[in-house]
Formats: sequence, structure tokens, C-alpha cells
Amino acid sequence: MSIRAELEARVGEVIGVGDWHTITQADIDSFAAATRDPQWIHVDAARAAEGPFGATIAHGFMTLALIPGIGPVLDLPGLEMIINYGLNRVRFLSPVPVGSRVRVVREIAGVSEKPNGILLEEKVTIELEGSARPACVAETVILLVG
Repeated sequence: MSIRAELEARVGEVIGVGDWHTITQADIDSFAAATRDPQWIHVDAARAAEGPFGATIAHGFMTLALIPGIGPVLDLPGLEMIINYGLNRVRFLSPVPVGSRVRVVREIAGVSEKPNGILLEEKVTIELEGSARPACVAETVILLVG
């Protein structure tokens, strides 16, 4: 069975659940420095303790950027590379306080052919431990080249 046929047969299926990852202030500070976004709700612990969230929170885009690093790896033999192709939709549903834990759940949403590979659309949910609402939901698109 081809990779495309295998993926098409699995549309709607959860293909992986990542391990829990603790969000540290060092992670948040590094992201703030890299993106030049030092807003106090992210980096000023004393002020954030008195703010609306009771602690510093991760940047929404930091939460989104964690997907490839903490998400379960897509294991398909014969692939040469996996390339981020884009996002169709992203929503940040819950703040992610420092010290909380998140994990990535990936589900196949669609598959299509490109001249240089296969486009895989995924519904990605970033769960926030102890919360009924996820931190983030995103429709990601990746290009599988093999």
C-alpha cells in the first residue's frame, strides 16, 4: 500500500498522543527573547501574579511552535523529509500558565497529492493538563517528501 493510500484510509484517526511537557519560565523567556515579545504577562512574574492569569503565561505562538518538538513523530518508512507547509486555522482557547503541562494530539484530517509529495492535513490539539478546554487547536498542513 502506498503512503498516500495508507494515510487516506486513516482520515479521522488519532495518529499519536505526545508525552506531557512542562512549560517553564526559562522556555517562556527564551521564546520572548527570540521573538522580541517581552510583554509582562509572559516575563514579569511579580506583575503577572497580580494580573488576570495569576502567573506568567506562555505566548500563544510559543504553544503553537511546540507542536513539532513535543508532538508524536509521524513514522512513515520511506520518507525523505517532512516540511511544514502551513496552517489553515489556529485558535488559542486557554492560557498556558508557567508550570503547567501540555501535550499534542494529532489526527489525520485530509490527504492530497502535490507534484513534489503528499500534503497531509492534521487536526492538532494541544491539551492542557487539568483543563476541560485545550490550550490550542490548529489545522496544520505538512508536505511529505519521499
